[in-house]
Amino acid sequence: MEEKIIAVAPMQGYTDVPFRHYHSEIYGGDATLYCSPFIRVEHGDIRRRDLRDITSAFNDGMSLLPQVIFRDADEFNRLVDAVAAAGFDKVDLNLGCPFPPQVKKGRGAGLLQRLPELEQVAVAVESRPEITFSVKMRLGVTSPDEFRQVVPVLNHMPLSHVTVHPRIAAQQYGGDLYIDAYSELRDALTHPVIFNGDVATPADIDAALSRADGVMIGRGLLGRPSLIAEWREGREWSADERLEKILRFHGEIFAHYADTLCGDTQILMKIKPFWDYLEPEIGHKTAKLIKKATSVPKYEAAISTIS
Repeated sequence: MEEKIIAVAPMQGYTDVPFRHYHSEIYGGDATLYCSPFIRVEHGDIRRRDLRDITSAFNDGMSLLPQVIFRDADEFNRLVDAVAAAGFDKVDLNLGCPFPPQVKKGRGAGLLQRLPELEQVAVAVESRPEITFSVKMRLGVTSPDEFRQVVPVLNHMPLSHVTVHPRIAAQQYGGDLYIDAYSELRDALTHPVIFNGDVATPADIDAALSRADGVMIGRGLLGRPSLIAEWREGREWSADERLEKILRFHGEIFAHYADTLCGDTQILMKIKPFWDYLEPEIGHKTAKLIKKATSVPKYEAAISTIS
């Protein structure tokens, strides 16, 4: 890996195409890798809206890495075929999703406990030399040493990199990171490793890069959209600078949804999550008004209280 990768994590309900497009436009994301929320099989078919997300013209000009989630080699092949047909030659494999409905079905982190199926996927990966694959993973489902059984499989796979979130699925997104286990996994892997987890400040980015070949940022970016830009500039922005850009960022996404969605319910359902991690920037009172808004006019009135 010639230079460090700075990546935006795939987050369902947050980092879909409007978020990526306007984030790249407003915060200067030319050198940032954006990973799409996972593409999946649902009710026996690939979700159409997942494919629309990666094929939108709004993705033009950015570095986009589609991610797929699967329970076996059959789902893997179907999803990779679909992503390749959409014009991509890079695919990220989700071995880290911690949500119980996915884990119980053997997808995401659940595949870490299903070694025979993972080995079949590895064979399928080797049979697709035209595609560059990467992996995003947890340390395990219930124990942080579960990764040990999959290291030989991962090392046998031709991967560009492995992104590691040093938690187990049972933790979801809380609790301490297992840094010692992460270090053991990093040292055992023959592939470049990207660190993901609890990166919330420019200093955290530096710390992550000291222990990995790159960094992937998730919730930290939702709570501080300027985080990567601040790190690249080598300075922390003032609260006023951050808020000015947040309001511009929100305004672009809100206008997009207002133009493309039908009715207040649809618009509010899509735009309200924008603020889920931003209460420290806008204050508890405004955050509460946003959550309680039942119409677009009430929502706009809540936004107008931000200062």
